[in-house]
This record gives sequence, C-alpha cells and structure tokens, in this order.
Amino acid sequence: MMAGGLIQEVTDDSFDSLVKEGVTLIDFFAEWCGPCRTLSPVLEEVAKELSGKAKFAKLDIDKSNATATSHKVTSVPTMILYKDGEEVGRLVGLRDGNAIKDFINQA
Repeated sequence: MMAGGLIQEVTDDSFDSLVKEGVTLIDFFAEWCGPCRTLSPVLEEVAKELSGKAKFAKLDIDKSNATATSHKVTSVPTMILYKDGEEVGRLVGLRDGNAIKDFINQA
C-alpha cells in the first residue's frame, strides 16, 4: 500500500482481481519517469477526495510488463479507468487533480 493506504501497488499477479469489481483507476508508471513522479502527489489527493467511490492503484511497467503490454500501454504516465473489469477510458500524460476527478466521475 502507498499514500496512507489509499493507493495500492498492483502487479501482474494481482491486477485482474483488483479491477474485476467496482471502479478502479490504475496509474501505469515507471520509476525513471519524471512526469510520473509529479503525478503521484496529485493522485494521492484525488484518492483522498474520492475515497469510497473508486479504488486507486499504481502499476510499475518495468516490474509488471506483461500487464502493461496486454493493455497496450506505450507511454507513461497512463491512467486507465476500469469498471467491473472492463476498460472505460484512459488518460495519457500528466493531468491535474480536477481532470482526474472528472474522468473518474464519468464512470
């Protein structure tokens, strides 16, 4: 768990079970990615504000490459929103908190 327990770390092994129920935002990131590091505190704030409405997780594309590849993630940061296991949208690149909240609320 990261960010006070609001953002989980997800791997190839835990991905499917995490996204199968409810609304889940997965942040596909890499340790070497500057915009990804900038996004982290923004995502923590959004996770606090939307706690209970959605689950939040981060997937390191270098450690869990199979999932990143199968979901066609070609650049980071990429945030993919899932509802009951199905992709309902994606944001590529650095976004502000309001854009992320609006994106999640559309689900």
